[in-house]
Amino acid sequence: MASQPLRLAEEYGPSPGESELAVNPFDGLPFSSRYYELLEQRHALPIWAARFAFLEQLESNPTGVVLVSGEPGSGKSTQIPQWCAEFVLARGFQKGQVTVTQPYPLAARSLALRVADEMDLTLGHEVGYSIPQEDCTGPNTLLRFCWDRLLLQEVASTRGTGVWGVLVLDEAQERSVASDSLQGLLQDARLENLPGDLRVVVVTDPALEPKLRAFWGNPPIVHIPREAGERPSPIYRDTIPPDRVEAACQAVLELCRKEAPGDVLVYLPSEEEISLCCESLSREVESLPLQRLPPRVLPLHPDCGQAVQAVYEDMDARKVVVTHWLADFSFSLPSIQHVIDSGLELRSVYNPRIRAEFQVLRPISKCQAEARRLRARGFPPGSCLCLYPKSFLELEAPPLPQPRVCEENLCSLVLLLKRRQIAEPGECHFLDQPAPEALMQALEDLDYLAALDDDGDLSDLGVILSEFPLAPEMAKALLASCEFDCVDEMLTLAAMLTAAPGFTRPPLSAEEAALRRALEHADGDHSSLIQVYEAFIQSGADEAWCQARGLNWAALCQAHKLRGELLELMQRIELPLSLPAFGSEQNRRDLQKALVSGYFLKVARDTDGTGNYLLLTHKHVAQLSSYCCYRSRRAPARPPPWVLYHNFTISKDNCLSIVSEIEPQMLVELAPPYFLSNLPPSESRDLLNQLREGMADSSAGSESSSVQEFRDPCVLQ
Repeated sequence: MASQPLRLAEEYGPSPGESELAVNPFDGLPFSSRYYELLEQRHALPIWAARFAFLEQLESNPTGVVLVSGEPGSGKSTQIPQWCAEFVLARGFQKGQVTVTQPYPLAARSLALRVADEMDLTLGHEVGYSIPQEDCTGPNTLLRFCWDRLLLQEVASTRGTGVWGVLVLDEAQERSVASDSLQGLLQDARLENLPGDLRVVVVTDPALEPKLRAFWGNPPIVHIPREAGERPSPIYRDTIPPDRVEAACQAVLELCRKEAPGDVLVYLPSEEEISLCCESLSREVESLPLQRLPPRVLPLHPDCGQAVQAVYEDMDARKVVVTHWLADFSFSLPSIQHVIDSGLELRSVYNPRIRAEFQVLRPISKCQAEARRLRARGFPPGSCLCLYPKSFLELEAPPLPQPRVCEENLCSLVLLLKRRQIAEPGECHFLDQPAPEALMQALEDLDYLAALDDDGDLSDLGVILSEFPLAPEMAKALLASCEFDCVDEMLTLAAMLTAAPGFTRPPLSAEEAALRRALEHADGDHSSLIQVYEAFIQSGADEAWCQARGLNWAALCQAHKLRGELLELMQRIELPLSLPAFGSEQNRRDLQKALVSGYFLKVARDTDGTGNYLLLTHKHVAQLSSYCCYRSRRAPARPPPWVLYHNFTISKDNCLSIVSEIEPQMLVELAPPYFLSNLPPSESRDLLNQLREGMADSSAGSESSSVQEFRDPCVLQ
């Protein structure tokens, strides 16, 4: 017999004056006065009118899937999880907890803080969150907010549906790789009638509703009424300004001079432009002749970390929040009354044919443009200034955001799908099917890394690689370090490359440039990152030390946490460790061998001695990044002839980033022979083949020791 939805205080509870008599059913403690203050705000949300319809569908729908469709700012992300928690509590916790996915870690943390406050519960106990390097949950956690990529890894490593009673996939219109993949895996599980009584709630913007309805087979849909309040009429510019940052700054300053009430939300394409805008506005607003406190300028992007909570703080001063696509649908800010929209976004798009990322500056979708405009609705409506002509979006913008599964490197996803025993990743259900060449390239790369066996299934090594929260090539290099006795250094490098990849802006002064040069290592950027990390730890993780050198303090703190997690993981699966030896000649060579073991696909050769590098896997020419330590050396320093790189980005200068010199002999020793044979014709390939033939002749009658030790199952075979 179906259980009845739980009756909580918000339905039949006493008045705030009688709050000492009402008990929170989640922790057994009396409700506080703040609970009732927030409850009044919750009642005013558009979604509140759909509360009973949602709970009824969640309880009685035989398919177990419910779609929730509503505009940004309607209260979906805060209220749906709480109602799901009521549903699970009414069942006596017999079917597990509530897990809510978010496409961005910052959003998961921010929502957990808000929902714990609204439920009058302690964060980390009944309500928690799981994001990279931060697990704020406990044994009694009933409601967990989770970055969708972390949950995808949980799904891949666990048969069935784990301990979830209700799984809420929030912000489905963001089209993240993990969200789309989770929906495919969950649909497969539903069709196979896996045991359990899992409820799946998919929360989306109305623009994606038709596609989701068809994907899930016409499940029940709960429509959220439109928010009361007038919608601003967008004001369009006649032309696109040549300097977006300057145009946005001038628009903000004009609002400040008029002293129009309300906070301001500025959308720019990239984090670099966000930083430039914040720096410029912070200088300019101090000199404005205002009757009130000068505005406080706040950036909002993934690198902000816990500082993002400042956008929610009550302030006497006006807030000017400068952001990009991160805040298209997430981070509802009720105090916003003015929106300034550049209409553009800068995205990294992966090209599998050349194994490189493109930095693409493109128009946002019509769905995103509408979401941005709705930020300024209210009584009376605010303003929405579009820094582009009306025809710009009408002619060039797609209706929906681009699915990220069609734009990202799929190696990590295919590895997880293989872990889930999906033999052909192309057979997995996707809202939009990725390009066949992207899946084929991912399979080929995993085969080169020895993650697949002869039948195309995961090898023992592949299973281990899938356990690490790293890119497959980085995980492979870390495993190879066990054989080459440089685990300590590679742990640091893996954490730094994942969380804090060095300097990201030019030095602001000669003093800062000198401090940076002191951190550079003669062996290349990889060793420089290790040196930066060790100096950071020796400084006591001092934020001022980072600021003086132009380093991201929050990112380095994340790297420190990630390193600890990786070390704990290696100890748990009983992989051998090694003592620190950074700086010795033997360690230098061992570190190079470990890197080549994972990154042999990312090697380039200087063709003319001037720094024009031809990539081995395709005939693209690239230059070293301006932040590369080899570029900062005084003349007549010559660029290294062979380099291993971490990233290749096709942009205005086609940069190789995080570069270190290697010996071609190492590449011949450690890369699979069939990889070298499959390289496109070039002088570089001919040189490597000559080296291979010469090494084979010299080792006739006995195997090379380096090749022999590399044939361990923990490294490339």
